[in-house]
Order: sequence, then structure tokens, then C-alpha cells
Amino acid sequence: MKTIAPIILIALLLNHCHSDNSNEINLEYSPGKAELFAEGYISTNLYERDIAISPKGDEIILTLCDYKQLKRCLVRIEKRGNQWSNKEVLSFSGKYSDIEPCYSVTGKELFFASDRPLELDSTRSDYNIWVSKKTSNGWSEPEPLQSNINSKMDEFFPSVTKNGNLYFTSVRENGIGNEDIFVSKFINGKYTDPEPLDSNINGPTYEFNAYINPEEDLIIFSSFGRKDDLGGGDLYYSRKNTNGFWTTAVNMGSEINSNKLDYCPFVDIPRGNFYFTSERILSVDKRLENVSELEALANNVLNGMGNIFRVHLDTNKLK
Repeated sequence: MKTIAPIILIALLLNHCHSDNSNEINLEYSPGKAELFAEGYISTNLYERDIAISPKGDEIILTLCDYKQLKRCLVRIEKRGNQWSNKEVLSFSGKYSDIEPCYSVTGKELFFASDRPLELDSTRSDYNIWVSKKTSNGWSEPEPLQSNINSKMDEFFPSVTKNGNLYFTSVRENGIGNEDIFVSKFINGKYTDPEPLDSNINGPTYEFNAYINPEEDLIIFSSFGRKDDLGGGDLYYSRKNTNGFWTTAVNMGSEINSNKLDYCPFVDIPRGNFYFTSERILSVDKRLENVSELEALANNVLNGMGNIFRVHLDTNKLK
């Protein structure tokens, strides 16, 4: 019997995708080091772009894409008793590019970004922020946020605090760099005009995809092009000081960041876990001997498509 080439063996071990291993999802487990989340079911050889977990821990919504991210869908997994359901495309998703889900603190609203056309201007295809309401029958048809939020530029990655303040990514005239993180306060049922966060967060490069905790005193975001960037874009964090101002953002280090793009942060606060997306790959220096080895490498989970990673995060240690 011919010996299996090492590269194929590695790929087979890493690509043990079952037809349905949804019940291997364990939200309570808190790994000490960053690792693939639900490998073979959540993290696959497709492109998993971002994730949100309901406050009760009974629903997961993530963005699932094809290899080129030409199709981006919001996919739902529901916990029924002790079992997790199969993945299903949300009822309102699947036609347009829907990405970056975010639950409200109550879990009754789902915010997300989409390039679906606005009702008042069907010609627009820029990304805007939408919201869907939880109903007894699932999620309602989404509605766009007000026009001072949804400009004719792209708006991405909504994150909502317990008082309703909205953080998101955009490029605007009042911005600081190439792409910035903005905040809009929610007052008397309406959003104020968005303002960019100060230079302790935003810089002349790219700042994007910010997670904000409900208390609005912790921010985790991605940036590309900083001097301490490990490559491809890294995750940074900042806390508010006693005066209510954001401190200078700090790189989360090599235990989180790789030399590839690391982004789309989310903290599952009730269970103390930090989730993020990474395009890190399986590094293989060996010369490829045949097409089978190339195919195995291309089809394993760590093929450079986005995957969801998880690690325990003690937010008290983030100074």
C-alpha cells in the first residue's frame, strides 16, 4: 500500500467536515488559545465572514459566502432543547449581499449591512444598515435606518450599545482616514448625525469593523496599515478612561492576530468568549508532487477563506 503524502494527510486531518456535526457546537467551552470554532460545521472551506450569538445563547447568525464572496448570505442556526438545528438561510436573505449581523442587547432586533436597494431609491447598490425585528414567526422583513445613517457611501458593521447608540464603519467627509469608525447617539427614538471617533481610535489608514460592548466602554476593531500591524490587518482594542474618553488603541498581539487579515470581532459576554474572523492559512513549505495534493490543500478548512476563531477573553485584563 502506497504511503499517503504528508501534505494530504495534514489536509485530511484538518478537513474532517461531516455532513452534519451541528451538535458539536458548545458555546460554554472557553479555549485558552485561539482555535477554529465548530470546525467542519461553522468553520468550513467556504468563506465564513462574521458571527453573532444571541444574548440567550439560543441562536447563531453568521455570514456565509462562496469562495469569491460574490454571494453573501445570513445563515441561522437555532438551539432546540439540547440540539442545534441545521444551517438555514434567513428568510429575508439570499438575494442580496447581507453581512455583519448584530443583535440588540435585548435580542429583539437584528442589525446588519446589505447592498439591497432602498425603497426611495432603487438604483442604489451601496451598503446600508438595516434592522429586522424578532417575531413569533422568526425575523421580520428588514427596514433601513434613517437617511443620516445610510448615506450614498457604504455603511458597514453595525454595533449597538444598551442605550441604543450605534457604531459603524464608513467613509465620510468628516472622517479622519481612508475608512473610519463612526458613532451616532440614539436620542428620543432617533439617531443623531454620525461623528468619527477621535484619533485614539481612527487614524490616517483604515479602521473598520468595531465591536462595542453594551456598557460602551470597550471597543475592539480592525485596522490595516499601522506600524505595528502584523500583516493583512489586525485587531486592536481600547477602553474608556475615567473621563469617558477612549484611550490609545492597543494591538491585541500575536496570540490573536496573524500575518493575514484578522477582523469582524464579537464578544459573547455571558460566556466570556471572543470570536473573530481570520484568513490565516495552513502553511505548507513542501513541494507539491501531484494534483491531488494541490486539491487537498485547496479544499481544507485553512485554505485562506475566512474562518471563525474563538478564544476565552477576560475583558478585565484589557486595560
